[in-house]
Amino acid sequence: MVGLMAFTVACGEGENEASGNTGESNNNADNNSANEESDNEKNSSDEDTGELEGEIAIDGSSTVFPIMEAVSEEFNLVQPGIRASVGVSGTGGGFKRFTIGETDISNASRPIKEEEIAIAEENGIEYIELELAYDGLSVVINPENDFVDYLTVDELKMMWIEGNGVETWKDIRDEWPDEEIEFYSPGHDSGTYDYWNEVILNEEEMRRDAQLSEDDNVLVNGVAGGENGLGYFGYAYYIENKDKLKIVPIDNGDGAVEPTDDTVNDGSYAPLSRPIYTYVNKESIKEDHLYEYLKFMNENVGDLALEVGYVNATDESYENNLEKIEAER
Repeated sequence: MVGLMAFTVACGEGENEASGNTGESNNNADNNSANEESDNEKNSSDEDTGELEGEIAIDGSSTVFPIMEAVSEEFNLVQPGIRASVGVSGTGGGFKRFTIGETDISNASRPIKEEEIAIAEENGIEYIELELAYDGLSVVINPENDFVDYLTVDELKMMWIEGNGVETWKDIRDEWPDEEIEFYSPGHDSGTYDYWNEVILNEEEMRRDAQLSEDDNVLVNGVAGGENGLGYFGYAYYIENKDKLKIVPIDNGDGAVEPTDDTVNDGSYAPLSRPIYTYVNKESIKEDHLYEYLKFMNENVGDLALEVGYVNATDESYENNLEKIEAER
């Protein structure tokens, strides 16, 4: 194309010389004017898109992962020069990296712990906490299980605590079959494990034969792969795999309640409703590309949370988030 344009211009100039046409200077002026106009349009376009470049290190909770992955994918359409891939090492694993300055953003399905705060202080890491959405931690069984219609919080505790003598379904209710239960749980680095430990186990030891993994997809496949599987993880992973899982309503004393957008939001799905967070290194917010990412995230995370199976936080929460972000600029 460039060669063709050059040839056309050259032929035009030759014809002008042969005919004695003096319009060459006018043509050049027109071309220069057109080029300037094109350059101005390009510069204006660049300013409008505000394209930036850079990388953002994000790691942490597998529960928060679907939301932040959606944020990064949508942001990449607006700012293709910014790379913001999301790691999944669990809430605890994410904080291990974040508190020594290895990452900019750490996703968490629980608040940061005192010991993690102390490590951050030792390493001079200051941060802000941003509330992203709400999750209804979901208890699931295999679809072939046709006898479990609900579980009480007390039954869950009895099943999951070490040394309670629960091996089969019959150990929970006499009318249930005498078949051994297969237990699947998030691993120790998971904020979901920490939350379960707090509200279900009351800080007592989890049964030792439970199969643990920080990867919720491993837990999904475990429960889906055996008729006697029982597990728990974030609501989004149930929604994504509801064709091969069966959710269990939970009775906390006021009747059995299933996690839905409404029951998670109004708190009636208790005690397994919880907020989920992301933590941001204050120093990183000074970088333009991360600042733009955070603003985009805060503006869109509510809608994206709903799309991937979570419940959006309140408008007030997102307003508070924006104030925290802007305070670091």
